[in-house]
Amino acid sequence: MTGVRSVTRRFVGLTALHWLPVGLSAPVTVLLASSRGLSPADIGVVFAVYSTVVLLLELPTGGLADALGTRPVLVLSGLLSTAGLLAVTVADDVAAFALAEALRAVGRALSSGPLEAWYVDAVRAADPDADVAPGLSRAGAADGAGLCLGAVLGGLLPLLAAGSGDAVLVLPILLAAALSVVSVVAVALLVAPLGDRPGSGTAALRAGVRAAPAVVRDTARLVTRDRLLRRVLAVSALVGTVLSTLELLGPLHAAGLTGSLTEGSAVFGVVMAASFAAAGVGALLAPAARRAARGSAAVGGAVLALVGALAVAAVPLGGPLVLGALFAVFYTANAACWPLWKAVLHGRVGAGQRATALSASSLALQVGALGGTLGLARLAEAAGTGAGFLAVAGALLLVAVVSLGLRSGDRSAAPAQPEPGAVPAP
Repeated sequence: MTGVRSVTRRFVGLTALHWLPVGLSAPVTVLLASSRGLSPADIGVVFAVYSTVVLLLELPTGGLADALGTRPVLVLSGLLSTAGLLAVTVADDVAAFALAEALRAVGRALSSGPLEAWYVDAVRAADPDADVAPGLSRAGAADGAGLCLGAVLGGLLPLLAAGSGDAVLVLPILLAAALSVVSVVAVALLVAPLGDRPGSGTAALRAGVRAAPAVVRDTARLVTRDRLLRRVLAVSALVGTVLSTLELLGPLHAAGLTGSLTEGSAVFGVVMAASFAAAGVGALLAPAARRAARGSAAVGGAVLALVGALAVAAVPLGGPLVLGALFAVFYTANAACWPLWKAVLHGRVGAGQRATALSASSLALQVGALGGTLGLARLAEAAGTGAGFLAVAGALLLVAVVSLGLRSGDRSAAPAQPEPGAVPAP
C-alpha cells in the first residue's frame, strides 16, 4: 500500500493543479461578461445557474464517487470543466454564459469530494491511526498556491497582451482550459483505486449508478440526524454566501476604483493573487490556530470568522491597496478555519460515505452561494457595493455564532498537528 507521505504528496500536488485553472479565470470572468453587455444582476443570474446546477448534482455525484470510485469521476469532472471554460470564451449573452457555467458546475459537482475522500481513505488504509488534518492543511496551502499563481497570470495577461477589449480577457480562460486537460492526465496517472470497486467500463458505470442512490440515502440520513454535521453544513452555506458575493463584487469594485476594465482586471488579479497566497498561509496556520484555541476547532473557527468580518466590513473605506490588504486578511482567516471544520466532519463519517458527506458540505456551500449571487448581487446593484460588503460581514458574524456550536465535536476530530520533521508544501 502506498505510504502516507506519498499519498499526501499526490494529494497536495493534484490539489494545486486542480485550482490553478480556477485562479486563471477568476480575475476576468466577471469582467468578460460585463464587457459583453451583462449587468451585475445578469451576472448574478449566471452565477445562480452555476450554484443551482451544483446544488442539484452534489449528492448524486458524491454517491457516484463512493459507489464507482474516485478516479473515473475526477477524470469526467476535468473534461466537463474544460468544456465549460471553452464555452465561456465564445459566450456573448446571458443564455450562453449560463450554459457555459452549467458545464463548469457539473464539473465542480463531480470534483467537490472525491479527491479529498480518496486521500483520507488512502491514508487510513496505509495507517489507521494517522492524523489526516496536517495533510488537509497542506492541501489548503496548495489550493492557495494554485489559485495565487493562476490569479497573477489571469490578471496580468490581458494587461500585457497586445490589443484591447474582450479579446484579451479571453486569453487567461484559454490557458485555464489547457491546464485543466493537464490536470485530467495527472489524475488518471496518480489517483490509485482503493478497496473493492466495480471493474472498468460500461458495467462498472452501471453498477456505480445503481449503487449511488443508496449511498446518498444513507449519508443524507446520517447528516440529518447528526447535530454537528448539520452545523458544519450551516457553516458551509454561510461561507458560500460570503465567497460568491466577494467573487462578484470584488472585480466590479476594482474596476470602479481604476475606471477601466483592463486595469481593473490587473488590479483584481493582483488582489486575488495576494488573497490566495494568504489563503495558503492561512491553511498552514490551522494547527496553530487550534492550539491557540486550546484544541477547540469551534472556538478557533469562531474567532477567525470574526476577524474576517471586520476585514470585509472595512473594504469600502479605501482604495486598491486597502482592497488587497483586507481581502488577504479575510482569505487568511477563512482558509485557517476550513481544516478545523473539515476535521470535525471527518470525525463523524466513515469510508464509503466520505465523498457523499463532503458533497453534502459542498451542496450547502452552493445553497449559500445561490443566495449571495441572487440576493446580495441585487442589493449591491441597488445600494452600491459598499452595502454588499457590509452584508457579507454580517454573514461572517453568523458563521462565528454557528461555529461555536461545534465545541462537542472537538473530541471526535483528531488534533491538527503537523508530523514531526515534515516540511509543509508551499
